Amino acid sequence: MDNIELYAIGILFLFTLWFIVNTVKYYHGEKRKIKNLHRFAKEGEVKAQQNLAKHYQKGNMVKKNCEKAAFWYQKAAFSGDSEAKGHLQNFLEKHKQKNKC
Repeated sequence: MDNIELYAIGILFLFTLWFIVNTVKYYHGEKRKIKNLHRFAKEGEVKAQQNLAKHYQKGNMVKKNCEKAAFWYQKAAFSGDSEAKGHLQNFLEKHKQKNKC
């Protein structure tokens, strides 16, 4: 009976260790994606600018920042992309109504 408890504790420990390692890997991978989004957005890629703006608007893997979200939506919209113009318009309307992102 004692051996079963030791095995259960061992398995639980290994699972916890595996979970922590994979969570850290996921976090670093997401941070790498954000870094790449910044690079591509600065180079003028419209989809990267839109995605980066969404990340800033929602606070996904970056600190929520309405000004940066508006900046990247505006950059994408000025590139002539109609989808980006719609995102910018929706963002500005929400911001006016609630004074939030």
